[in-house]
Amino acid sequence: MSADPAPSRLCIVLVSGLSGAGKGTILHTLEDLGYEAVDNPPLPLLDSLVGRSDRPLAIGIDARTRGFDAAAILSTLVALRCNPGLAPSLVFAEADEPVLLRRYTESRRRHPLALSGKIADGIAAERRLVAPLRAAADLLVDTSETTPTALRTLIAGHFAAGGGADTGPAVALVSFSYAAGLPREADLVFDVRFLRNPHYVPELRPLSGRDPPVGAYIEADPDFPRFLSQVCDLLILLLPRYRQEGKSYVTIAIGCTGGRHRSVHVAERISEVLGRAGWRASTTHRELPARPPSEDGAPASGARRPDSPVMSDRQQT
Repeated sequence: MSADPAPSRLCIVLVSGLSGAGKGTILHTLEDLGYEAVDNPPLPLLDSLVGRSDRPLAIGIDARTRGFDAAAILSTLVALRCNPGLAPSLVFAEADEPVLLRRYTESRRRHPLALSGKIADGIAAERRLVAPLRAAADLLVDTSETTPTALRTLIAGHFAAGGGADTGPAVALVSFSYAAGLPREADLVFDVRFLRNPHYVPELRPLSGRDPPVGAYIEADPDFPRFLSQVCDLLILLLPRYRQEGKSYVTIAIGCTGGRHRSVHVAERISEVLGRAGWRASTTHRELPARPPSEDGAPASGARRPDSPVMSDRQQT
């Protein structure tokens, strides 16, 4: 007799982080995915919010929250994790100080902890207050070099399922250019600059790794089949072990010189293989303009603002 499937668990996402680092964008994305979103409720109401919710719940908590107490929030998180009917996660958004300063300068907003002082002092004070939450986060998101479009795609990739049976960690594949730096959130990094480079083929140069002619060119490299097979075998070995350790998210970065051809194609192929193996995998191509939602599978309702290939930092709220 086959075992019963794992019961569905209600997904609870606590969203915290630094002011100006993108918490608002994360909450809006979760709301568009069907979550009930509540921003900065008084801490004593957390238990009652969870108790009365019948759909996935996203709760914003930061230094502006009335009665903010990082230790109390972590105690509540521990209690939620002890409930077999819940699947709680803590997401923490941060950014470098120069980026936060620029966002506040461009938006002309006041920092909540620097109402009568320097913005830099407010940022420093907030970092100290929320440091315990950062240390305990299940998903740490650095938005210093992330557009709102890419941030929405990342969050949708992790939380679009809205909880449910335990299926292991959500896998995010990120293609990138080494010239622009490694993705800070990466858990694993693979360098594919050894593969033949479509950049030097004039008719392929303006295309991307999403285009079939580019993919065919890359896969004609004699080492491509063995590389793809062995990397996927390694990941399929590692992911169950990450699940045993309780890891909820794994970010795999695939890099090449320009971030447009080889890394893009390899990330797409790895995502396909992992998907067939039963893992939740999403792809983000950092150096490519975002596709319209209807093409890349992102929820159409996720675009609260008009999207463009490059967006201002000040839109990270």
